[in-house]
Amino acid sequence: MSRSIDPILASVLQRRFKSITEEMGLTLLRTTRSPILNEARDFVTGLYDCQGRMLEQTEYIPILAFAIQPVCKYIIDYFGDDIHPGDVILHNDVFTGGNQNADVAVFKPIFHDKTLVAWAACKGHQADIGGAVAGGYNPEAREVWQEALRITPVKIVEAGKLRKDVWNLIFANIRFDIVEKDIKAEMGGCVVGERGIKALLEKHGFERFQRHVEYLFDVTEKMVRNEIRDIPDGTYHGESFVFYDGIHDGSRMKINLNVIVRGDEITFDFSGSSPQTEGFVNAPYGATASAVLLTFLMLVNPDIPHNDGITRPIHIINPEGSFLNARFPAATTFGNSITGPNSDAIFRAMAQALPKKVTAGWNRFLGFTITGTDPRKNRPYVDILFLALKGGSGGTWEADGYDHIGLINCAGGILAQDYEMFELHDPHFLIKHEYLPDSAGAGRWRGGLGVETEFVIHGNNVTGIAFGDGIDEEARAFGFFGGKEGALNSAELQYPDGVVRRAKSKEIIRNIPKGTVFRQVAGGGGGYGHPFERPIEKVLEDVTNELVSIEKARDDYGVVIDPVSLTVDFEATRRKRGERP
Repeated sequence: MSRSIDPILASVLQRRFKSITEEMGLTLLRTTRSPILNEARDFVTGLYDCQGRMLEQTEYIPILAFAIQPVCKYIIDYFGDDIHPGDVILHNDVFTGGNQNADVAVFKPIFHDKTLVAWAACKGHQADIGGAVAGGYNPEAREVWQEALRITPVKIVEAGKLRKDVWNLIFANIRFDIVEKDIKAEMGGCVVGERGIKALLEKHGFERFQRHVEYLFDVTEKMVRNEIRDIPDGTYHGESFVFYDGIHDGSRMKINLNVIVRGDEITFDFSGSSPQTEGFVNAPYGATASAVLLTFLMLVNPDIPHNDGITRPIHIINPEGSFLNARFPAATTFGNSITGPNSDAIFRAMAQALPKKVTAGWNRFLGFTITGTDPRKNRPYVDILFLALKGGSGGTWEADGYDHIGLINCAGGILAQDYEMFELHDPHFLIKHEYLPDSAGAGRWRGGLGVETEFVIHGNNVTGIAFGDGIDEEARAFGFFGGKEGALNSAELQYPDGVVRRAKSKEIIRNIPKGTVFRQVAGGGGGYGHPFERPIEKVLEDVTNELVSIEKARDDYGVVIDPVSLTVDFEATRRKRGERP
């Protein structure tokens, strides 16, 4: 080891980088206006070196795990020497490295002694980003311009001076004033990151700082390579499907994956996956890469630092023209939501090599955005209804799935809305939000429970936008090693005249009348291991807590419980479990 490297300092720097990104996140939580950001936490904060390499990130939702680094490198190439102290750059474009057009990033270069040394960046999901439909999701889109305002790298502040003309041009094409305020909050988050890095440079100097950053990258790479080396060499196949392209009923898009492990390197090859669709059920390269990275990180040491060293031994083959890497000018807003099916394919492949590290299937994402006018204040509003979409995760070796954790691309990062804030922000009256009994897939370790949500809509000019998956039988969260499937998703509207309108997984429902009751079910995760191997006392506990019905306890788990005394009939249970299929 070189005498010029102090491993303790490297460790301190890594933890300081992490704490700075967390401070940036706290800034967004306290200063953003949209509940998408300050309640659901749909954002990421990060620090990058002068080459755009990741120093550290805090992914408040994991789908953004690989959503900034490629863009940072693109911006450096795009502007070349035309980057100056005080610049602030905006970007969202999926065809120049972005993952979703509604996820808008702010980048701020950091200088030390007039030399560019690092970048601070924040990226968050905005309440609107232009396009044909308010709220950022348009299942009817056939090209990117019908989805969003494309923001290729543009300076909104140049050398410390706001470019008022550019700023006004951008926000003249976005419907809601709240977005302008939230971008300012992202800018503030970047200032916090800049201050943190400058303090480190003043204390340690750039040359010493940079030596230890390179060492940190190398150590992280070594950690990842050691994790990969523990996976048996081989080629592991997995596949899954996305159901309904929003245009052709019954359509299915196949994810075809081979995971190739050779020594200390791993390759995810998506060759042979379905071609891009006509509509918005496509992903840009960045969204698929993020899906790979976040799922891979679930299978390895969780204490590995999140920096450039992670990505060095990981290779992705994702041919352009696939619905996982759509060509310009395809619509791609659904790309983040394909993370669930991508993870399904990865878990199915890696179950052959790492059976005790994979989880059973997670509940597929079914989102439902509501836009309209709030009659209390005569102002527009939009809500992605994170409250209602959070289903359960899959069970795994020695652990049940998490209840109401949400879609895998958020992996617990997305939080449900506070009930009172939900009613303050939206002209809705919440009737029900509770765990859905029997929604979890049975198993030795059961899946996580899903939820049922019900509220009355009191807004004017209301439009509902369904965008998701999981309403088809084949899209249930799958069980592993004898475990059973989770419950299906559903979303429906009961109009004041009694007519019930069941939503497709991808469609726009216009002119929803005031007084309509909205109901959504987010299904549970799949079970892991045969349900008859689940301890009897665990089954009784779930029945007592009304999470599993007496009928399911008997039929799925082989546990016979008296419905009056809620005691186990051990002799009947022994006989039932002796009939194990």
